[in-house]
Amino acid sequence: MPELPNLQNTKTPMPVQDPSVRAHNFNEVATGYTEEMAINEAKRCLNCKHMPCVGGCPVKVYIPEFIAKVRAGDFDGAYEVIQKSSRLPAICGRVCPQETQCESKCVRGIKGEPVAIGRLERFVADYHNKKTNQVVNDIQKNGIKVAIVGSGPSGLACAGELAQKGYEVTVFEALHKLGGVLAYGIPEFRLPKKILDLEISNLKNMGVKFETNVVIGRTITVDELLGGGYGAVFIGTGAGLPRFMGIDGEGLNGVYSANEFLTRSNLMQAYENNSETPIMKGGNVAVVGGGNVAMDAARTALRLGANKVYIIYRRSMDEMPARKEEIEHAIEEGIEFKILTNPIEVLGHKNENDKKDPKNGFVRAIRCIKMELGEPDENGRRRPVEIPNSEFDIDVDVVIMAIGTSPNPLIKNTTGGLDVNKYGCIVVDEQTFKTSKDYVYAGGDAVTGAATVISAMGAGKTAGNAIDELLKNNK
Repeated sequence: MPELPNLQNTKTPMPVQDPSVRAHNFNEVATGYTEEMAINEAKRCLNCKHMPCVGGCPVKVYIPEFIAKVRAGDFDGAYEVIQKSSRLPAICGRVCPQETQCESKCVRGIKGEPVAIGRLERFVADYHNKKTNQVVNDIQKNGIKVAIVGSGPSGLACAGELAQKGYEVTVFEALHKLGGVLAYGIPEFRLPKKILDLEISNLKNMGVKFETNVVIGRTITVDELLGGGYGAVFIGTGAGLPRFMGIDGEGLNGVYSANEFLTRSNLMQAYENNSETPIMKGGNVAVVGGGNVAMDAARTALRLGANKVYIIYRRSMDEMPARKEEIEHAIEEGIEFKILTNPIEVLGHKNENDKKDPKNGFVRAIRCIKMELGEPDENGRRRPVEIPNSEFDIDVDVVIMAIGTSPNPLIKNTTGGLDVNKYGCIVVDEQTFKTSKDYVYAGGDAVTGAATVISAMGAGKTAGNAIDELLKNNK
């Protein structure tokens, strides 16, 4: 007689650090399931025959199959199932927005909470990584070289897909550290860098080569790669060019883009006591924006020693695009949300003890105006509208702008025949991710603008398969 499913309506809780403790350290917030917790949660899966959860996964992980293995206590078998579709499960299990993707399709979510697919994926990957010695993958190489530009999630996914098929893959990274946004953008308390390094080492064991400090478009161009023996090029350079609001005072000392602030902390270890990387710590901090990057910046500022941290967002909590879990964690840690509020100016010091020009001095406050939600915009979201005469100031020492990014223009400016749209994003075929230039493919944020890690991985995987189809037919 088959075992009955676990009919509890809520997810098995994820153990986490106490908020009063974690707000002052950079250790991972969630500590992960035990074996017993994972099996208990896996038993909640109904193993639906039509598998709606798989349709919600950008890389099409065989979710019911791997969960069935967890339910049976076969964690190694579960990892093998995941590896058929995803090369970075320990990362995806931590940072993917499962609640809007695979879990949003889960039947258990109709009358309760969906199965905790992301937590189970993380458990399986961590179990595998803790017990498995690294072994070089003996893959038969086909002698065809492919260049990957950028070592972020789309580039890593494409590299893994092609390496598994026997291609000689080289990943070119502009920075000194591999991982792209996974390294410079996501804080240690959400994605420990040892996890990222381990996932990258798995790709190295598959034969993928990595070259750092190579700026494509300066050190070498895409055309030179194609002319230098590479059969195809995949561009996964992300969207690392920060946006600002264009308001007065954004040039003051103490105003950061979220990219700069997080890069200083994550990539350059400014959070370490002996770090020589300059970053403003302490005081009051305002973070402008409502996405995951805003949450990361705010929670990082808190851990760096801020007295008070504010999230300033022009819409309501219901419209906030950040993951629900990240918002809840921020609230638990004491971050204050100023919703339906929009900055209109950053103010500098003007007292007699400050001899600097106020326009070039240090931040003393951020002037805001209250908002209300009006008619829906072209995306169906109610447009925020200013409430007249509702201006007020918030005393802060640091302002972090987390209002979005766009692709760096270097690639398009140095690559002939590469079409981009009005936002600077590379134009691709939606099915294959081929660009307008022959033998050049692209995916991730360089194509979509700032989006999710898993959608970038999905693009990299699809492009890898398309490159394989192209090159094996051209032999």
